[in-house]
Amino acid sequence: MSGVAGLLGGDDAVSAMTAVHVYGNRHWLGWYNTPGSFQIAKRFRKSMQSRGISNSSSKSVDPTALWESDSCKGPKFRAAHSGTVIEETGYPAALFMKECAAWNSEGRVVPGRRTQPVGITIADLGQAPASEMHPACSSTFTLLAASVPIATSIGTCALCAVWEDWYALSLILVGIIASGVSCLVIGSADFVFTHPEPAKGSPAGDGILSADKDIVLLRGTEGAVNSITRGQFSLRFSSEAHYSLIQWCSLLFFIQCITQLLLIPQASLFGQVMFLTSLGVSALYNAWLSSSDKDKIHRKLLFGRVLENPTLTKYTLGTRTAAVVFVLLVLQLQDPTKLLDELLPNDTKVWKQWKTVMLEQLRNCRDNSFLSESKVGDVDGFTQQEQGLLNLLYDDARAAYNGYKDYLGVESL
Repeated sequence: MSGVAGLLGGDDAVSAMTAVHVYGNRHWLGWYNTPGSFQIAKRFRKSMQSRGISNSSSKSVDPTALWESDSCKGPKFRAAHSGTVIEETGYPAALFMKECAAWNSEGRVVPGRRTQPVGITIADLGQAPASEMHPACSSTFTLLAASVPIATSIGTCALCAVWEDWYALSLILVGIIASGVSCLVIGSADFVFTHPEPAKGSPAGDGILSADKDIVLLRGTEGAVNSITRGQFSLRFSSEAHYSLIQWCSLLFFIQCITQLLLIPQASLFGQVMFLTSLGVSALYNAWLSSSDKDKIHRKLLFGRVLENPTLTKYTLGTRTAAVVFVLLVLQLQDPTKLLDELLPNDTKVWKQWKTVMLEQLRNCRDNSFLSESKVGDVDGFTQQEQGLLNLLYDDARAAYNGYKDYLGVESL
């Protein structure tokens, strides 16, 4: 059982290992006998196959390959002016969407019918960030906490030496070396945020990130929006030789896994207890570090260091229909037809009639008679049920317009 214990806790160990590039100077604090060596070896090997950007003097690796998480995939993006559609954005867009969903709870709740409430966050991005940045944060408490597993691993080694249990001592030492060297290798890479620079003369980059219950309206220059929809985090190694060290670290963890699994039964009972003690304390530290929520840390880096705290305004509308109308009112597009059809693909005759009226009204949304009784009425050939549904959709649009008028008041403050 002592050897098998070294295989457990892989996810927490990987999470702790990948935090090395976020906290400054933590790459010096990996010298402890960490559990989960097999899982770390597997993830390191996979990261070698991840997408990256390379040139003659450097090599980059996508750090999200180490996490194996669907949370690294971002939502669909639709550009309001250029018509560009990105079916699946990257990790920065996923972080941005999560931050907006969590920000200010429901925001301003717009009165109206409620079926499936949709949160709408309007993000004014300001100036575009530099095309390449090196964000990082620091935490003195995190650095001090790392001394606990380090001291435990070194202390158990010393006790094994006093007890003259060389099997246990050597196996703990192998774990210390594997973890410490790997942290140094990963930490030697620069944690870089990059995004493509837009072509000169590009239109405004306004667009929307959409999910089932949340819509984020991005407003800003093409470069500012690109930083979210096309940006990426990467670990940049100074040379191909440094990059290839990841493969050797993977091999080192695999050796740790095999030797600990096969040789720990040869250790004395005291040595096995010391071995398990070092793993247990390290596992608790890894679990604590991984529970700090790396997504939240990365969101802080993206919002605070990269985007410099964009201005957010949030509304909650009771139906998706109202939410879509609200978005189109804020965007003020010359021709909202395509975006309306993409966001609300319904094509029954009731919806077609509603869309026809709405497109006309959206082009004259500054008119105080928006969807007044004189502009909408009973439609010939509609049943009572169909007319009732149409009137409900009109009410949703009126609720959205009331929310839009409130937004204009907020914006002018």
